[in-house]
Amino acid sequence: MSRNLTNPPDMPGPRPGRPETTAVVALGANLGDRHGTIRAAAERIARLPLVSEVRLSRLFETVALRLDGPDPEAPGYVNAVALVATRLAPEILLGMLHAIEDENGRERRERWGDRTLDLDLIAYDDVLSDEPRLQLPHPRAAERLFVLDPWLDLDQDAVLPGRGRVADLAAELRARGEG
Repeated sequence: MSRNLTNPPDMPGPRPGRPETTAVVALGANLGDRHGTIRAAAERIARLPLVSEVRLSRLFETVALRLDGPDPEAPGYVNAVALVATRLAPEILLGMLHAIEDENGRERRERWGDRTLDLDLIAYDDVLSDEPRLQLPHPRAAERLFVLDPWLDLDQDAVLPGRGRVADLAAELRARGEG
């Protein structure tokens, strides 16, 4: 006895993927093999799913910054910025950046303390968010030459969403002797 099976119902097609966008990630380290750690972290970001390209700035040597200001006695930092072409949602990308920090022995004992690796999501396209777990752009990026200078190294026309041209922000900090 044969049965006549009806055709399966029309199934919806795949959802369109998130469009690719550019995320700005700041990298910093002041413990261990700082240069090697920064380069390895950029390579690790490039291997994340839904990341198609990572462009890393030159590496910049900077004085450690503490809650009460610069600390020339602390181990110096190596800083860089990466422009990351990705289709990851910003919350997912941030979680993966935290996982990469953990892989590199990051310990969160004190705010602005020494660290093997610090990865900050500075901007994600023109997304603005003041959610406690996802603040975009990074709330202190406009005050940090160690973020702005490496970003300018990659993109002289960069804009920090809601704050303005990165070159203007950096020039303003220098004029005030800050950053």
